[in-house]
Amino acid sequence: MLWRALIICLCLTGPAQACRTALILAMDVSQSVDPGEYRLQIDGLAAALRDPEIAEILVRDQVALSVIQWSGIDSQIVSLDWTQMLSTSHVQLFASAVQRLPRAFVMSNTAPAEAMAKALGHFEAGPDCARRVIDMSGDGTPNAGGHVGQMRRQAERAGVTVNGLAIEGLGRAITNFYQRNIITKDGFVETARGHREYARAIRRKILREISNVFG
Repeated sequence: MLWRALIICLCLTGPAQACRTALILAMDVSQSVDPGEYRLQIDGLAAALRDPEIAEILVRDQVALSVIQWSGIDSQIVSLDWTQMLSTSHVQLFASAVQRLPRAFVMSNTAPAEAMAKALGHFEAGPDCARRVIDMSGDGTPNAGGHVGQMRRQAERAGVTVNGLAIEGLGRAITNFYQRNIITKDGFVETARGHREYARAIRRKILREISNVFG
């Protein structure tokens, strides 16, 4: 597929340079996310990466990006592998690959603990960056899987920052859950009021993640 060819090309283009941040974008694609909402997520993420201010920082700091889609206990996959943003072309091609991503899972539960475990393990395959950050986004609380608190503590012991993007319907239930259970002590939660606000929220979140040393 075209997006696979693009990412293979990016991963093999030239030697890796100094990397300030390794950022995993972990997207919830559980059954609570309908096809239209999935499209809003990948279009919103692609638009955020193309934002001139974000793209400039990504290249300046040689940020390494990877995308994981997650859902139930046995449903986590690396959709786009580690790629360092060495030029504006890398950013544009990576954003285009995001926008072409097929949905990995349908009709599956919500197991964020297993998603966090997958992300933590994935850093072993990535470049040696000064910071390691997991960007967990989702629109629900767990209905399957292990205890997220255990994975949060494991992330803190490993020096990994976990931030959250809570996609709300009404109220702050998802935001509160992410604040109490998902994010690390140096992390933060960004709230989107529905999937249609996802694009603005993910832009704010990525900009904050790559602009500051601490969340």
